[in-house]
Amino acid sequence: MAHPGTPRITVGIDTHLDVHVAHACDQLGRRMATVQVPTTPTGYHDLLAWARGLGQPVAWGVEGTGSYGAALARFLAANGQVVLEVNRPDRAARRRHGKSDPLDAQAAAKAVQAGDVTVVPKAGDGQVEMIRSLRVARQTAMRARTQTINALKALLVTAPAELREQLRGLSVTWLVRAAAELEPGPITSPLAAAMLALRILARRYQALSAEISSLTTELDRLTAKAAPSWWHCSASAKTAPARYWSPPATTPTGSAATPASQCCAAPPRSRHPPARPPPPAHVGSLGRLIAVEVPGCMYARLVSGRRHKFGSEGLGMPGRLARLIASLAPATAPD
Repeated sequence: MAHPGTPRITVGIDTHLDVHVAHACDQLGRRMATVQVPTTPTGYHDLLAWARGLGQPVAWGVEGTGSYGAALARFLAANGQVVLEVNRPDRAARRRHGKSDPLDAQAAAKAVQAGDVTVVPKAGDGQVEMIRSLRVARQTAMRARTQTINALKALLVTAPAELREQLRGLSVTWLVRAAAELEPGPITSPLAAAMLALRILARRYQALSAEISSLTTELDRLTAKAAPSWWHCSASAKTAPARYWSPPATTPTGSAATPASQCCAAPPRSRHPPARPPPPAHVGSLGRLIAVEVPGCMYARLVSGRRHKFGSEGLGMPGRLARLIASLAPATAPD
């Protein structure tokens, strides 16, 4: 327990790949100290000890809690600290006060003290973090597989005539299977070189397909546990929770992170309109969720709910779609 005279400090942190810069302010906003620590477990312990040596830490404003500051945010939360997510300073403030790591850390601390930031970062230690990690591996494998089959088909176009005739008209499955069994022999001619290249590409495609199948199995298991109502509705919706839904238990405060907030299409929290429309990629995600991912039974509920709430207007606004999708999300979260 802190003594009556112990200052109550707020710490702002500018995060980077190899080092973090922290700045501490007291309860009156006065500057106290600045420190730089490495991004290692020892550095995190030293940072917490440094803050406790200055006074009683009441809040930590951390930049980049979804990237460079993720590990630090998890460490501080595990040690009972209040962690808030801070965006980078706006350009006007940077023009007025300059740009440096200590200044960015000081700006983070002042943003917390002013009440400008209230968002608690995700814990990053539950089902959604597991799904996110596996989806990164699966997405990159799928992109690499697409590049591989495109390269294989392009190489086949310019291959010698006898090789083209051997593989002409085959579907992707049979083309990969046939190319993987080619025997080029010594590389002494363009035909042998083309056969070797096609065999390597085909076997790469097969290896990536095996990776994707393994990752899909694990994702199916995790999403079935995290969102059983989506899973049992239709087979086409199995990947939808992994893409668009985050269970409430993934945030330390237990608040639900719905697809509306994730897709940048949630209704504005103030009377002022947003500065710019949602990014096309996120709007496209909502469209894909409606047209492809959502199974028939949930699509019927979505359309009927849209008509009930918005009359005969089109699906139109991404915010309307997001709010309707959020209302269909499972109400319970995984442990």
